[in-house]
Amino acid sequence: MRTQDELKQQAAQAALDIVLPQLQPESILGVGTGSTVDRFIDLLAAHREAFRAAVSSSERSTQRLQAAGIQVLDLNEVSSLTLYVDGADELDHQLNMIKGGGGALTREKIVASVADRFVCIVDESKLVQQLGRFALPIEVIPLAREAVAREVRQLGGRPVLRAGFTTDNGNQILDVSGLQYDDPAEFEAMLNNIPGVVCCGLFAISGAHLALVAGQDGMSLLELQES
Repeated sequence: MRTQDELKQQAAQAALDIVLPQLQPESILGVGTGSTVDRFIDLLAAHREAFRAAVSSSERSTQRLQAAGIQVLDLNEVSSLTLYVDGADELDHQLNMIKGGGGALTREKIVASVADRFVCIVDESKLVQQLGRFALPIEVIPLAREAVAREVRQLGGRPVLRAGFTTDNGNQILDVSGLQYDDPAEFEAMLNNIPGVVCCGLFAISGAHLALVAGQDGMSLLELQES
């Protein structure tokens, strides 16, 4: 039986196999954050001459990319990205996600929005029938922390401040358990409209286009069906 680390490595390799043929010398690749993405970056290092540069969703990934000899551009210098590769804390079969366990949810959502395609890489423990088991991260402006917490409690949530943590944007995170919702995109929009919320960790209004899921029986591919 493969360990979770081995499954993450398998997912990272599968992403590399899909991404490399799509890269051109002038391509700019969006790169997310997390332990599975760390493995993807390490594999990508051997192919750094195959594309121009990357845009990163976190200081953590920026440092790892630069250490691998990959140029990192500011998103403000870039008009579009060929692909964005990132993980998820939860993923459903409709390619909606919960993200933000590493605290980079806002930057992840921004970088993903510029990419032509979002490739999600996960191990099978992250694939669920319905989102919500993983506490939903919400990035908040510090001034609004308690005001947002009160609103979230009204929705049935149990918010907990992520102690000792500050996002790369200088904000705080509330991890909210107990939320129930049948329409992730509608719920994402509602949370994002609460004053003081910078971003919530639901990625449903714009989810992944493709997911690579590493399991004990090999790789599974889930692809968004365009309506």
